[in-house]
Amino acid sequence: QVVAGGEIFQALQTGAIDAAEWIGPYDDEKLGLNKAVDFYYYPGWWEPGPTLEVQINLNEWNKLPEVYQEAIKTAAFEANTVMLARYDSRNGEVLKKLVDGGTQLRPYSDEIMAAAKSASFELYDELSAQDADFKSIFAEWNAFREQVQAWHDINEGGYARFVHTQLES
Repeated sequence: QVVAGGEIFQALQTGAIDAAEWIGPYDDEKLGLNKAVDFYYYPGWWEPGPTLEVQINLNEWNKLPEVYQEAIKTAAFEANTVMLARYDSRNGEVLKKLVDGGTQLRPYSDEIMAAAKSASFELYDELSAQDADFKSIFAEWNAFREQVQAWHDINEGGYARFVHTQLES
């Protein structure tokens, strides 16, 4: 069910909805969602991190002078990097505030995560069967995702597991 951002708090408070997915701790607190619910489930499997994008018609893009193309690339990179840094900083601070205020963190079970992944890829397959452009883009995206995931598991995943064990000891 889609609920407008400004209506989520009231919908939770009145019981019109039982749960909501919004953005992250910083924005969730801004809406006061922690005052309407007791539990904060993680991770956001559908959107593990924020990103910004700009979409420009390729024919129009190719008409732009190279200096304009570079200016747009630089501005897009800057906007995405600054936004990510701000959310990384603010979300950690606000998450502590939420927990200190009584919000309980709960991880999704592996079964829920696997079901979400399965449902997502079933949808991708369905969309691929209906749309040749989607199929082409998805195939390239998926191949890239698998390639990147192998390195991510070794590098970032390995580091995160190490740091986590060090924090516990």
